Amino acid sequence: MAKNKTVIFVCSAIDFHAMDWFHEVKNIALESEVFLATDILGDGDASDLIHRDDRLVSLFDISKFLLRRQSRIADIWRNFVKLAATPMQVIRLRKLNKKYPEAIFHAHSMYYIFLCWYSRLKFIATPMGSDVLIRPNESKLYRYMTKRSLKAAHIITVDSLKMQEKVKELCGRNSDLIQNGIDVRMIKSCIDSQTLRRGVVSIRGFYPNYQIEKLMDAREQSNSFSAITFVYPFHEEEYRKSIQSRMQKEDKDLGRLPKQELYRLLAGAMLVVSIPESDSSPRSVYESIFSGCCVAVSYSPWIDTIPACMRARIVIVNLDDKSWLDKALICAKEIIENPYLPSEEALINYDQYESMKKVCSEVYNII
Repeated sequence: MAKNKTVIFVCSAIDFHAMDWFHEVKNIALESEVFLATDILGDGDASDLIHRDDRLVSLFDISKFLLRRQSRIADIWRNFVKLAATPMQVIRLRKLNKKYPEAIFHAHSMYYIFLCWYSRLKFIATPMGSDVLIRPNESKLYRYMTKRSLKAAHIITVDSLKMQEKVKELCGRNSDLIQNGIDVRMIKSCIDSQTLRRGVVSIRGFYPNYQIEKLMDAREQSNSFSAITFVYPFHEEEYRKSIQSRMQKEDKDLGRLPKQELYRLLAGAMLVVSIPESDSSPRSVYESIFSGCCVAVSYSPWIDTIPACMRARIVIVNLDDKSWLDKALICAKEIIENPYLPSEEALINYDQYESMKKVCSEVYNII
């Protein structure tokens, strides 16, 4: 690929992983034109993700057709709307390709990967964990479309060894391992060494996969009461209601926070809890570690791949043990006595600036 090419991200404007990549690439590749092509522009949740100077290309905007409240019905309806809008999205992507014939198209998450494949573009594919680890097992049609779309990609990037293995199994393709990365600079700016760490924070989405109900079970069976602060980037309405019904008056339900507010919260937390059924490479856990927290996690293969300095801030819990929360709190009190000092390996592999420099130089070949 030639230098200084146009880069076009094809993704949802409310996908915080994709938007972080987009903004970091825009800041690094100053001599390249970097565009965001999206089908969601009018959603209120995108207001803190889209910057005033972002160069946006509107595909067919489906925002006004989506249900405002998140639920299983809303998910099903959103998938139906996306499917119905696909022909119009394909037409607009093909026009965009004609306008920028040498552009690098980078699709984030499976729907946009499918769009780029169906539009017959030369594209880079970055699927989410659930795109390849969970959904192909739930639908034969989805599995077929995933295989075809990934097989057509020019390059595939993933964020974990588990995903690499699954992509190979699905389509016979090798993929590049590149972490989503975290904003190390902003995290550092939010840490105050004089802050007294206290409390428990739940950071994962209010969806059944993240097993928030098991945290509530453990708290109810705990020998000492712990108030919990809940922050979550997304939710399913029915599941959220079931968790809210079990909250105590000392708990805090903060929902989705802007990044800087989240980092300030983590900078004062003692224990963060992340206990999903299935996980690929959890950025929110890495953010918690770099913020100096101890993190209680259910076992997942990504744990075996992280640097020793990060592993030392993690407590693996047995969810069948009724006292797992109490044991995690005891470990946390000891762990947070020492500030987190990231190793060079941790900074190279988990700082999103370093990750995106690698993408720009090795994947896009534009710096």
